[in-house]
Amino acid sequence: MASSARVRALLWVAVMLPVLCAAFSEEKPTDQRVLVLLDDLALKSSHSIFFKSLTSRGYELDFKLADDSKLALQRYGEYLYDALILFAPSVEGQLGGNLDVAAILDFVDSGHDLILAADAHTSDVIRDIATECGVDFDEDTEAVVVDHINFAVQSESDHSLIVGDKLIDADVILGKDGIKGPVLFRGIAHSVNAASDLVVTVLSASPSAFSATPNAVMTAPPALTGTSISLVSVVQARNNARILISGSLDLFSDKSASGNEQLALELSKWTFHERGHLKAVNVHHQKVGEKDEPAMYRITDQLEYSVEIHEWTGKEWRPYQADDVQVQFYMMSPYVLKTMDHNGKGLYHTSFQVPDVYGVFQFKVEYKKLGYTSLTLSKQIPVRPFRHNEYERFIKAAYPYYGGAFSMMTGFFVFGIVFLYHK
Repeated sequence: MASSARVRALLWVAVMLPVLCAAFSEEKPTDQRVLVLLDDLALKSSHSIFFKSLTSRGYELDFKLADDSKLALQRYGEYLYDALILFAPSVEGQLGGNLDVAAILDFVDSGHDLILAADAHTSDVIRDIATECGVDFDEDTEAVVVDHINFAVQSESDHSLIVGDKLIDADVILGKDGIKGPVLFRGIAHSVNAASDLVVTVLSASPSAFSATPNAVMTAPPALTGTSISLVSVVQARNNARILISGSLDLFSDKSASGNEQLALELSKWTFHERGHLKAVNVHHQKVGEKDEPAMYRITDQLEYSVEIHEWTGKEWRPYQADDVQVQFYMMSPYVLKTMDHNGKGLYHTSFQVPDVYGVFQFKVEYKKLGYTSLTLSKQIPVRPFRHNEYERFIKAAYPYYGGAFSMMTGFFVFGIVFLYHK
């Protein structure tokens, strides 16, 4: 039995090795293998435009029912997928196989991406996943977003099909061309923590919207109202894993407006790292006029620091251009903080003088910008004082003291002559 198990394991490795090698990597960060969990396999046809847009861009989609007893995200310690699409808002109880909230969160914590869509019948397990990601759906399980002013003609009865136009101003998330058509939304509201720098609202409701049960008499003010209602949000974790959370599954369906199709397309590009993924290479520092990196610097040395930053476009790496990349020369706190210049080809550089303080310093680049993966670079370097034979023989600041000493000696010599020989 043990030998047959080892044979099966070796066969699995042999079959999966080419797939694993082609998966998410720093040289090609775009996700490749995507697990799609559905409430009903009929969603494959009702949301076919969205799924075809993924396959046309090279993604391998594996469709499974959310309650499939054979579901697994990893095998023999290796993840089988690079990303997860969870289009199963009404799945009851636990997901199939060994999938649960903890397993999905571990999947994200390992640097993998997630797209989650909800609707008016969202189950507790989907709500729990969203809550752990920093998004809280309305606690009223029967409430949906209603807007009596900005609603689509198709929803004249209950005004629950609303028109959303409050989109985030971020080209890296929505694309340079922006969203051209109207975005129609039918689903549930959620809120995000305004103090969090990880969760960002992409599409919010209009000031006249509120979250309530359609056509029901309201006995208390709604919990979520106006622009505080988030309809679609994204999360970029500290490990650069990306999450897309939508309160509407219909947002991705074929029957939605053209704006919905474009929004779903652009958000999937961002979520799967086709945009806004940065990498830094060729980090280098040296004394001005030299080429080799020294083992240490001396106080007041003039040095140069450079790094190349590139952005992944979905197909290739291109030079990243920005005017807000800074480097710190750091020991307990920044002694030097400088914004680096760039040559338009991805090379960032600057020069500065080493502080007149010796110790163990670090070159630090901590770059965080909305929609882009964060860059954290750190390189340690010691700084020494002058050696005894490196100090100037005569210090300019001491010239007055030198003059005072010599003038005293001269005065004493003159006084001695006068005192001895004057009659």
